[in-house]
Amino acid sequence: MKTSQDPRHVARIELVEKLFSYSFGNSEDYSTIQPIVDHLSQIDKKIQEAAPEWPITKISKVDLAVLRLAVYEAVIEKKNPVKVTIDEAVELAKTFGNESSPKFINGVLGTIIAPDKDTDI
Repeated sequence: MKTSQDPRHVARIELVEKLFSYSFGNSEDYSTIQPIVDHLSQIDKKIQEAAPEWPITKISKVDLAVLRLAVYEAVIEKKNPVKVTIDEAVELAKTFGNESSPKFINGVLGTIIAPDKDTDI
């Protein structure tokens, strides 16, 4: 059973925090998120296609950080089951986002990672 102290959950929190900081152009060591940053254009394209009414620049930076991590994990890295990735993203949205973040994150990821869609970037 997953707990808030699960090392994988803690690692995801740290990645979301770094992605959030990165979105402001802060200059710190981003080596832990470099694989995600290397794919940002493809990740952001997937997010934009799934939520066309929300330009990337209008999505809250917290929600965007959670989405970027989840899309990277589900579409590029593919180490965890998709359900785990979506569940973790929704939990992160509940913790760091606003009241509507979990529903928004779930909807966008559901569109991107729908079973009948090709998720290759």
